[in-house]
Amino acid sequence: MVKRGWRWNLKLVHWTASKDELSIRRRSGSSSEVQCEPCHQACVLLGMDTSLLNNKFERMGARLKVVERPARRMRTSGLLSLDIGTDRRGEFFEITPQAGADPEVEVLDVQPADRHLLLLVREDGNKNKYLCGHDERHWFVAGIPESAPVGTVRQAKEALQPQEVQSAVARRKVSGKARNRRKNAAFVRQGEWFFLPVADMAVDASLVLTNEPLRRGNGGKPHWAEFCYRTGGETVYVCNRHPNGVTATEYKKILSSNRNAKNWGWQTMRRNLGVYVRGRIRHLDHATIMLHGWHQVVMNTENQSRAMRNVDFLD
Repeated sequence: MVKRGWRWNLKLVHWTASKDELSIRRRSGSSSEVQCEPCHQACVLLGMDTSLLNNKFERMGARLKVVERPARRMRTSGLLSLDIGTDRRGEFFEITPQAGADPEVEVLDVQPADRHLLLLVREDGNKNKYLCGHDERHWFVAGIPESAPVGTVRQAKEALQPQEVQSAVARRKVSGKARNRRKNAAFVRQGEWFFLPVADMAVDASLVLTNEPLRRGNGGKPHWAEFCYRTGGETVYVCNRHPNGVTATEYKKILSSNRNAKNWGWQTMRRNLGVYVRGRIRHLDHATIMLHGWHQVVMNTENQSRAMRNVDFLD
């Protein structure tokens, strides 16, 4: 599962317990010397044998490839890139370390029946966690906010629920496995978007938009709402270099400090709007859902995580 040319540095393995309780760390100096110590999960350095990671991904029915270089230009800034690739056999998870980097990767939890696992990456003294799994039709990767102390797949799913969703879940007294279903009494979910029902909402019919896209600021494929109503928010300026937008003050500073910035293809948009939708919600990678009545739109919390800088995957 590794591209040709990958150099294996593992020379010695010392079994202290079971195969899943092996931690491998390279000593400074020679790559032929390896120090092994027990740990709770399988920990590997990506420059070494990744069979332990492969086994974990295989348990949830997925394939993993660790490659020397990405098939296309990397868009991430961390020590590695996480992405979903495709070949003749279908989709697979792809981990690409930056040149010269050797981050430590560990699987904290695997739920085969749910087809999800929780991945931990240690780099530069930081611990970044990712939920890897299958949602309806495709595999996905989502960064978990560092403020959430998660160690299981279930905790990771709940950490991706924003405060509005958690409040709705508590208010509707949704418990157990139903909290993480795509549809329950508190919300309907499609991909990264949550839709919370709003009772007896009155809107100005002249401001209702049709076939409106719901986008996050990373260039992913939009979700399309049959009917959409937006209110409030702030004006921001958006371009490829600033996909999440900058305020009017920040925009002026950028233009004054770089004379070429005016040619970056800026667009004026609204951020932090109150967004409400009803009717059909469509997306290429998800089943169409029907929302009867107005629903508040809230995105999951993955954009709050430092870990997302390593995620190349866009849905």
